[in-house]
Amino acid sequence: MTAAQLTKKVLNHEPLFILDVRNESDFNDWKIEGNQVKVINKPYFDLIDGVEAVLHLIQDNQEVLVVCAKEGSSKFVAEQLVEAGKQHVSYLVGGMKSWSEHLEPVKIGDLKSGGEIVQFVRIGKGCLSYMVISNGEAAVIDAVRMTDVFVDYAQKNNLKIKHTIDTHLHADHISGGRQLAEQSGGTYWLPPKDADEVVFDYEKLEESKSIVVGNTQIKIQPVYSPGHTIGSTSLIVDDRYLLSGDILFVKSIGRPDLAGKAEDWVTDLRTTLYERYKQLSEELVVLPAHFGKFTELGEGGKVSARLGDLYKENPGLNIQDTSTFRRTVTENLPPQPNAYQEIRQTNMGKITPSEEEQREMEIGPNRCAVHDA
Repeated sequence: MTAAQLTKKVLNHEPLFILDVRNESDFNDWKIEGNQVKVINKPYFDLIDGVEAVLHLIQDNQEVLVVCAKEGSSKFVAEQLVEAGKQHVSYLVGGMKSWSEHLEPVKIGDLKSGGEIVQFVRIGKGCLSYMVISNGEAAVIDAVRMTDVFVDYAQKNNLKIKHTIDTHLHADHISGGRQLAEQSGGTYWLPPKDADEVVFDYEKLEESKSIVVGNTQIKIQPVYSPGHTIGSTSLIVDDRYLLSGDILFVKSIGRPDLAGKAEDWVTDLRTTLYERYKQLSEELVVLPAHFGKFTELGEGGKVSARLGDLYKENPGLNIQDTSTFRRTVTENLPPQPNAYQEIRQTNMGKITPSEEEQREMEIGPNRCAVHDA
């Protein structure tokens, strides 16, 4: 079973039994989840001499997917299950690495001019990228490093990628924005306050700028919104959508500690969420750069919420006491993303890891939120 096929099953809420044969610590850190997914962990080394220990857990005619890190161990265990008489058994091609890299395009909605906005859901990593489309032109926001997905989508739909935009300097995944701009001949935009140490040229993403996509003036309006990083900049698209980057999520808010500046950036974070965003229309549809749990996936896999609803329901937007807010966003935070310092260095252009090194750096969940959904 490919990662694409597995994604469809998860999004369609199809029942699936997953036998994850990675070691216990890796499983507890990060696993495949879904509304109709049942997953158990039995390390591969416990199954080398036979799969009898798990046979009683698998019901007759139950669809079974065996998962490991790269593929080899799960293929072996799947073959053993078939030899033991189990049917409907498959293994995840490419293992959890392929699950981490799959992107599923989901249409969010139409734009006033007849264009549209598409969300690319990186379901195994929790990253969300966007493509704003109008009159044969496109802008890609918060692109991940698998740029071929965006290039292929643009080619299939006869689109010219004119802009690539990062809402901030990412620490949980390697950005594909600069590479995609080079591939497509477009302009790469980055907030200048996040770019003090970058070693490449870029266009400054600032409030005074208005990025136009297509002949009908679909405007992407930057809104300075620091707190996750000092340069974090949200985007208002078509006066309808708020691309919030890592500042505001559906179930949580962004953490301020990934550049070692938590205490310094708490006030910025609170000001953005409790003052600047409060001045925006409650009817804006929030489109974040990440999600935390599969429970945030809506119809077809889309991740979105009305801004007014988030002010009623999101716990991070309902901490009235300033000192309590400070403690919430600086203490008892989830573990920091895997290799986040090296990822930041890569996104600055200071180091150039190999493709395999980049894959290893990105293994695991994104962990950009203050708390899990």
